[in-house]
Amino acid sequence: MKKNLLWKVAIILLTLLVFVWGIILGNDPEKSMAAIKQNGLLAGLQQNIHLGLDLKGGTHLILQVMVNDAVNADSDQVIERLKDDLRQKNISYAEIAKPDPAANPDRIVIKGIGPNNSGNLKTIADERLPEYTLSSGVEGTYVLAMKQQSLTQLKNRAVEQAIETIRNRIDQLGVSEPVIQEHGLGEYQILVQLPGVDDPARVKDIMQSTAMLEIRQAMDNGVSYSSEASALAAHGGILPPDSVVMKGHTIIGRTPEPSGEPQDTYYVVSRASAVTGRDLRGAEPTHDENGRAAVSFNLTRDGGNRFYAFTSAHVGDFLAVVLDGKVQEVARVQEGIRDMGRITGTFSEQQAKDLSMVLRSGALPASIRYLEERTVVHRSAPIPFARAFAPPSWAWPP
Repeated sequence: MKKNLLWKVAIILLTLLVFVWGIILGNDPEKSMAAIKQNGLLAGLQQNIHLGLDLKGGTHLILQVMVNDAVNADSDQVIERLKDDLRQKNISYAEIAKPDPAANPDRIVIKGIGPNNSGNLKTIADERLPEYTLSSGVEGTYVLAMKQQSLTQLKNRAVEQAIETIRNRIDQLGVSEPVIQEHGLGEYQILVQLPGVDDPARVKDIMQSTAMLEIRQAMDNGVSYSSEASALAAHGGILPPDSVVMKGHTIIGRTPEPSGEPQDTYYVVSRASAVTGRDLRGAEPTHDENGRAAVSFNLTRDGGNRFYAFTSAHVGDFLAVVLDGKVQEVARVQEGIRDMGRITGTFSEQQAKDLSMVLRSGALPASIRYLEERTVVHRSAPIPFARAFAPPSWAWPP
């Protein structure tokens, strides 16, 4: 019996040693020992014991994922794909557009299809667009509508991708023990809890930035206009096919109005992108030739091959670097560019670092809106380590 008791005591002691090891040294003994040597045992414990929002304070957020943005992006791609397919089969049409992209982004109307080509259109829809159903209307009008199951899956996938993207960005900021999960009390919502965040405004900016990078062809030799109306007027009120007017970054003291007031710029660019942020392999902060903060990026092999083919075919033309739907810069193509590029602008050093990090983590599939924000303040003073573990002091008589 005494032998069994010794075994039990040995097992208990061994278990206690394992737990003490985990509490003091954790998963990274070298890092914990360095903290202990520098700031004492309490620093080592804090390295491995992470306090939650209720004990440490921090930021509590509820985000709404605007899932219709993801649906609009998908239907935009479908429109471009459909135009290419009809062009390849020499099928003429009058218009392909979304009549109500805000309320019904999944519905595409095709006008001007002749009766002889209705069968070809149905074949294209069945073979190339299985997520959509095609129905006919009057006078050669057809409606493509996303199937309900596909629509639900697309919206749910947008929320999942948003959670993953936000988690990647928060992890790179070094926030300990964050909570990032779907919020079950609302539709397409995300709960985010960030213990100990000391700069919630910066974290919010990083989380909500879609950081969607696109490189498009800039029309009109890269000329900028002072307003959208001016850009339209330069083309007689009708833009070239497959082009759009896009706002540029705001500049100060823009000629010929050197007033010192911020002035907006507008560019005419191609509707389709040569490459997008989905083709990115990496991004890092850097500097341009004048020493200003910038962001360099490189592309995947497939993206680099497509970019090289595009730029080789457009030597002498202008490219527009578009970030979050705004033209960041315009430059002439001197030669074929394969897999590297750079984004310049009026960045601070911190903004260049944040943009690089956001681009690396991937673009949000849809924009997000803040529904609720609370700052949790832990008001209780921390108990000194020595006092917390000191034996009670007795005095007799009391």
